[in-house]
Amino acid sequence: MKLKSFDNIYHIDKKSHVNRWFYFFMILCVVVLFLPWTQNIRLSGNVSTLYQGQRPQQVNSPIPGQIIKWHVKNGDHVKKGDTILQLSEVKAEYMDPMLLSRTQDQVNAKKGVRDYYKAKVGTTDAQLQAINASKLLKLEQLKIKISQLNNKITAEEAELKAVNNELNLSQDQYGRQKKMYDDGLVSLTQFQQRSVSYQNALAKKATAENKLIQSRQEILNLNIEQNAIMQDYTEKVSKTEGERYQNMGQIEGSLGDIAKLENQAANYRVRQGMYAVLAAQDGQIVQLTKSGIGEILKETESIGTIVPKIVDYAVEIYVKPVDLPLLRNGQRVMCIFDGFPAIIFSGWPNSSYGTFAGTIVAIESNITANGLFKALVIEDKTQKPWPDQIRMGAGVRGISILNDVPVWYEIWRNINGFPPDYYNSKLDKSNTADEKTK
Repeated sequence: MKLKSFDNIYHIDKKSHVNRWFYFFMILCVVVLFLPWTQNIRLSGNVSTLYQGQRPQQVNSPIPGQIIKWHVKNGDHVKKGDTILQLSEVKAEYMDPMLLSRTQDQVNAKKGVRDYYKAKVGTTDAQLQAINASKLLKLEQLKIKISQLNNKITAEEAELKAVNNELNLSQDQYGRQKKMYDDGLVSLTQFQQRSVSYQNALAKKATAENKLIQSRQEILNLNIEQNAIMQDYTEKVSKTEGERYQNMGQIEGSLGDIAKLENQAANYRVRQGMYAVLAAQDGQIVQLTKSGIGEILKETESIGTIVPKIVDYAVEIYVKPVDLPLLRNGQRVMCIFDGFPAIIFSGWPNSSYGTFAGTIVAIESNITANGLFKALVIEDKTQKPWPDQIRMGAGVRGISILNDVPVWYEIWRNINGFPPDYYNSKLDKSNTADEKTK
């Protein structure tokens, strides 16, 4: 008896198509071996930006203070210049509510001192002019006196000369008279008269000489007086100039004190403007580290983070040192952002779904702390735009596009453990064409 189950299990009498399917798959495998395969490097990284001003910024307290009021909460969006929180002073030297006005009063007082010394300098300048004018007047008076004495001396010298002439004449007459008296030709009375005339002439000569000597002595006295006046006025001028320079020194000192006080006033004015912590740019407030009212902040202590509203996103990807020679500026990278579904065909990137094209713009020369090199990728404006939903710090997987090679070559390369090709055939061809053109 032939069972039905036996016919369903054993197919000895049926014709088989295994050979046909075997040859079909063999031919298919050979065809696949010659299909193009795009070499690539798998990379990973995160969303960032090229510009420092568009990165998340810490909000720091510019001065130490006590929180008295919050104007925002976590997640709030702020504009540039909006107040985040209000601080009050905690340092004793700044607690005076009239500090700025009192500092300004000190500045005004110092300016008054400066003006006072400027007036004193003006007074000493007038004193110097008066002293110099008085000096010139005294010297002019002495000059006139000396001129008068010189004229007097000239007259007295002429008078002495006349007296000498008269004395010589009287002496001759006296000699002749005496001889005649000795010879008995004249009387004693006549001789005595001639003798008196001679004595009078001698007296006149002595008087004229004394007058001349006295006048010359007066000139010497006037010269001494002139030197004394010069010395006296020099001392007066030196003393007045000393007072002037002292006053000028006080002015300069006052200017320094004024500058210092004005600097303090400006610092106080700026510090008062720091009691309100302001947003440096448009963005969202996140990660606030302080809570409640009355907490004390230290200088430069972090309050939270502000994430900029407008960001030109880029991708930071990390490359193994062995793969670094395969990358160059301008190279294409396919980016897969976390949270966005993607279907990846490793060897056929153009057939992949959910990837976004980017271009390498910079490759850092120094290795990072994780032992990898970092490259920066920006959006390829000629391809599908990057999604608006990506955020700073989100994870990214990247596929760096290399050369197109046959599948059999890629299999052979992986079996032998060879790296991808360290050249770009398109670039090499273009460089060769340029060299031929040259």
